[in-house]
Amino acid sequence: MIRTILTAIEILITAIVTLPYIPVVLFVGLFSMKARDYLATGAMRFEFKILKFLSGAKVHVTGLENIPKDEPVLYIGNHRSFFDIIIPYYMFPGHTSMISKKEWGKIPVMAWWMKILHNFFLDRNDVKQGLKVILAAIDLVKDGYSICIYPEGTRNKTDEDMLPFHEGSFKIATKSGCAIIPMTMYNMSSLFEDHVPWIKASEVYIDFGTPIRVDELSAEDKKHVGSHVRDIMLETYNKLKEEAGNK
Repeated sequence: MIRTILTAIEILITAIVTLPYIPVVLFVGLFSMKARDYLATGAMRFEFKILKFLSGAKVHVTGLENIPKDEPVLYIGNHRSFFDIIIPYYMFPGHTSMISKKEWGKIPVMAWWMKILHNFFLDRNDVKQGLKVILAAIDLVKDGYSICIYPEGTRNKTDEDMLPFHEGSFKIATKSGCAIIPMTMYNMSSLFEDHVPWIKASEVYIDFGTPIRVDELSAEDKKHVGSHVRDIMLETYNKLKEEAGNK
């Protein structure tokens, strides 16, 4: 209960304190978009580090060395928890934008920060809007920004390890030529979703897999990139589950 209360208080304080910081960041952007991105990304990383600390999460991370430092990438994550977004974000090198469901765009203050960070809000029921988001994300990658997306389309609340991946998400990589980084997470829901509304300390696992370059795949795998990446992540997921079970 204490962790939940402290987290709620911290989020409220942050929302109030950062209100005057937003126009400062926007003003800086009039002169240098790079400086604006640096300030906004730094602020978000700092906030997410605090939330991770308050959650009591003990993070076991592997594969950070697989993330290229000198080129944009497409992070592909499985999704069971709100912490799937919070914990990996501060590990990303450089600037990373996210594709989130449209509901995030209705949260006061948070939505402003997400827009400043070039994040996209996806309406899963609007095919045309979804296509526009993907095309905009492709352009953003070409401008040097990494993208993070959760191609299951929603949080997985089933007994299945992963829901099917939406193939459209992978057009960001196929059309921009960027590498795909499989980001497999295990036990994230133990922090919150398994016992809503309380946040409880837990051990969580993240693995950043070997970069996948679409132009190097077989002709068959190129037709179903999403399924190919999902198979790789399922194998990693089971390894992480086994590692957690042996502790």
